[in-house]
Amino acid sequence: MAEAKRLLVLTRDRANASFRQRIEPYLGPLYERGIAAEVAELATSAFTRRRQWHAARAFDGVLLHRKTLTAWDAWALGPSPRLIYDFDDAVMYQARAPGQPNPTRLRRFERTVTRACLVIAGSPYLARYADAVGARKVDVIPTGLDLARFAPKTGYPSSGPPRLVWIGSASTLKQLEPFRPTFEALGRAIPDVTLRIIADAALDAAGLRVENVPWSLEAEGRLLAESDIGIAPLPDTPYTRGKCGFKVLQYMAAGLPAVTSPVGVNADYVRRDATGLWAGTAEEWIGAVRRLAADAPLRQRMGGAGRRRVEAEFDFAVLAPKVVDLVAKALA
Repeated sequence: MAEAKRLLVLTRDRANASFRQRIEPYLGPLYERGIAAEVAELATSAFTRRRQWHAARAFDGVLLHRKTLTAWDAWALGPSPRLIYDFDDAVMYQARAPGQPNPTRLRRFERTVTRACLVIAGSPYLARYADAVGARKVDVIPTGLDLARFAPKTGYPSSGPPRLVWIGSASTLKQLEPFRPTFEALGRAIPDVTLRIIADAALDAAGLRVENVPWSLEAEGRLLAESDIGIAPLPDTPYTRGKCGFKVLQYMAAGLPAVTSPVGVNADYVRRDATGLWAGTAEEWIGAVRRLAADAPLRQRMGGAGRRRVEAEFDFAVLAPKVVDLVAKALA
């Protein structure tokens, strides 16, 4: 048997949701393919970080997750080993200034993708950006999930108050602020509607019943399946177009129809009248929620179609062979 390749995986935070969904599930399959991955969190201390980059030279390859290279990082790493860069966000932008790339972030991004022998992007939008700044090889691997963790919804009641659901984090909850007038309009138009927020932060909206529930990995599948309609409002900016649509996949995995702003991959994942509906204006949001709330068979049909699509395209078991093949070829 050939000696195993050694791959150093560098990330900011192993507990981060992106690492949990894009890197961790593939460490076992990589090992089975003869690639032994060692994971380390990047140090904040300049001295310790310099030692990390020097130690990285002893590996056959480095998989850098989301973090971009400063000029000092690139110098410390040197021309070898082979660098693989994985990202699932518009890292060249700042969330608080989403309209134009940040010059420093953009320089670091360009430095990273041009140094890498392989760039793995979470969406076609991000892949095109990497290609435009000179990446040598770019492939798209969507952010996947473990479908077994999401028990599909079994009951689609034809009566009773509809429960919308949004899942995310404190940072992504801020993206709902532009939609506060829409939520308030929803509450006025459909007085019995409830919005469940599953997150590590809370939301309130005048006139709308909001149910704030703490997120946990163990409970998220159940909390979603107890709901009726998943929602994914998103402002349309260059930054948000790079989002990789994970919450939409979670709704689909749970067997829920989704209503989304047609921004980025959300416009692909949510196929109109097949797995959900699109909404732009407050009137379109109200119309979409009314339509789904009043039609249980439609919710069931869309929820089932979404679940089947996740099973076919986004489950870790489907994505793992693709990820492993890409990494193995990059290290060959």
